Amino acid sequence: HVQLVESGGGLVQPGGSLRLPCGVSGIAYTIYCVGWFRQVSGKDREAVAWHYTGGSSPYYAGSVKGRFTISRDNAKNTVFLQMNQLQPNDTAMYYCAARRWQCTVVPSDFDYWGQGTQVTV
Repeated sequence: HVQLVESGGGLVQPGGSLRLPCGVSGIAYTIYCVGWFRQVSGKDREAVAWHYTGGSSPYYAGSVKGRFTISRDNAKNTVFLQMNQLQPNDTAMYYCAARRWQCTVVPSDFDYWGQGTQVTV
């Protein structure tokens, strides 16, 4: 049973930082993708960043490149999204998601989702 649990959201001033952990459990695969998506009410869910265990470079959406960093702590089975220089248009519900094999930017390609954590800037 795959579970993804996000935390770390909250209210932050513009220019501030947050780190969102995503605890991953129950994945039996060695090659899989963990992605971060965000969604504003009334808008489509968009890919923010993803980490692929198969070894390719992380992906970042253009709007967050240079400000956000995705990383993985293997020992803790946790994927982190470090968000710096936060801006009001970063305000959204942030979701962690996972799928087997390669990463994509299409939310419907992902099989497993966390419950989300709200970030307000």
